[in-house]
Amino acid sequence: MPNALITGTSRGLGRALAEKLLSEGWNVWGFSRNASLIKHARFTEQLLDITDESVVQHAVNLLSQNAVTLDLLVNNAGAASMNALLLTPAKTAEALMRLNYLGSFHTLQAVGKLMVRQRRGLIINITTVAVPLALVGEAAYVASKAAVDALTKVAAQELQPQGITVIGMGFGPVDTDLTKAVGKEKLALINQRIGRPDGTTLHEAVDFIFEKLNSKTLATGHLYYLGKIP
Repeated sequence: MPNALITGTSRGLGRALAEKLLSEGWNVWGFSRNASLIKHARFTEQLLDITDESVVQHAVNLLSQNAVTLDLLVNNAGAASMNALLLTPAKTAEALMRLNYLGSFHTLQAVGKLMVRQRRGLIINITTVAVPLALVGEAAYVASKAAVDALTKVAAQELQPQGITVIGMGFGPVDTDLTKAVGKEKLALINQRIGRPDGTTLHEAVDFIFEKLNSKTLATGHLYYLGKIP
């Protein structure tokens, strides 16, 4: 029975993906700041802050001590913020970088060590079309996710000799809490640019991830997008 660790399982894409994996027979561990509504015998939740390196390392060490092997890590936890560049508070930019980039860095680093000992594993870093589209009004968010993309490409090269595949998976606006504060006109414009005029549902995003999980031709270091990127 395969094992997965997903960050940000309290809501949105992380929760939906966890539920899908559980329905397919996986064991799932969830790292999240807030409690999830998932109630399942094969779901284990740990409430923690992934921006705290020592806390993440301790939690992953506990898995290793309990002889848990991990087949999959999904770095999903993240936040977004829309601000004009010159009006973005420094604390906002710092918070986004800490959660989106450093949170992924800490978890990838801790789980990567476990997977190196296993000599196998798949790591998926969730990213966004906002990076290649260079979306106006989202400089701090785009920068934090661009850092995740760079991390994906470098980690892929370093971990490939150990049998570990690292990829990024990027989405346009998905119907979650993150997009509720964004105006409908802006969402429509982004969706048009990526060739998805009807947007993306949680179900579609999860199916896209699952499609890659079952793929035999994943290219480590590649960024896969749901939609057309110019």
